[in-house]
Amino acid sequence: MSNNSTAKLMQGNVAIAHGAIAAGCRFFAGYPITPSSEIAEVLSKELPAVDGTFIQMEDEIASIGAVVGASIAGAKSMTATSGPGFSLKQENLGMAVMAEVPLVVVDVQRGGPSTGLPTKGSQGDVMQARWGTHGDHPIIAIAPSSVEECYDMTIRAFNLAEQYRTPVIILTDEIIAHLTEKIEIKPASKIELYNRGKPNVAPEKYLPYKLTESGIPPMANFGEGYRYHITGLVHDETGFPTNDEKEAHRQLMRLNTKFDQHMDSILDYEEINTKNMDLLLVSYGAPARSAKRAMKIMQKQGVNAGYLRLKTIWPFATDKIKKLSRKVDTIIVPEMNLGQIAGEIERYIPDNTEIIRVNHVNGEAIKPQEIVNAMIKKD
Repeated sequence: MSNNSTAKLMQGNVAIAHGAIAAGCRFFAGYPITPSSEIAEVLSKELPAVDGTFIQMEDEIASIGAVVGASIAGAKSMTATSGPGFSLKQENLGMAVMAEVPLVVVDVQRGGPSTGLPTKGSQGDVMQARWGTHGDHPIIAIAPSSVEECYDMTIRAFNLAEQYRTPVIILTDEIIAHLTEKIEIKPASKIELYNRGKPNVAPEKYLPYKLTESGIPPMANFGEGYRYHITGLVHDETGFPTNDEKEAHRQLMRLNTKFDQHMDSILDYEEINTKNMDLLLVSYGAPARSAKRAMKIMQKQGVNAGYLRLKTIWPFATDKIKKLSRKVDTIIVPEMNLGQIAGEIERYIPDNTEIIRVNHVNGEAIKPQEIVNAMIKKD
């Protein structure tokens, strides 16, 4: 451990709250919901201490609406919820995507559908994170697998949101959220933070949705002398609605492709023993911990298992999956759902590659031996 770092025993949800403050979050609006409520509880105490604002809203819809507004005014902003609340946030999340408003949404997944299993873990919101709001749109969703990653990846979520003018979803789960582990917290001077790009032109010349080389327009904060139109409608470079088919195409294509040239900075994964493997384990979130243990058990049994953990769920690591799938004829995917990422993987692998799904929808963690047994059953 670094001499300049501090070791603390911390719960996953608490780590997310402290990670948000370290990232510069100064506004939180939310509504209590199991199993995410500790995030709001901690921030209700800690945000005022750093001149931040905490508001318990009347519901989840109002929560994300307040977060959108606070971000437009210049505050790094976040809300936290679980599945039912995440469903309610989708309309305003779509508005934030269209208006390119940076913000962070934490979804601590629990069993569903509907009220489901409020106190049990799940990964049932993976596809909702990608396609929960309507229309073609880009999104970034990241998945921590440890308490330390809850802290570090929350900081990363804010950096990604600010850098690419986009909502970012932290897709965690009840198991990681309520896990307690020792983590290492870097001093503030060692944490790299990113702030949204600002315009370098006079207010009367500012175009909030300008077609730039990077695909990311600079963003002025309300209250700084720049007045511009924000809407969920398709708009031109000025932000005002347009029905011009060419302009609509230009703006929507820019919106949907703005991550493409930045994939190396957005995608993140952990890769172990994939050079000469017999089979590949692909995992994320809480089951990734069991998958890593299963890999070690398999190796002791003479099976050379490779391991790929998706830290970035969306955008999907398509090229990496294509490359690794050519090396094996079997891919094992443990998930606390009925195969949402397994189905995504199937789109990109050779026809002769078999996917073995290890699935739970009962709220219980997937054990390492269940993953090993899936391999044995196949053989």
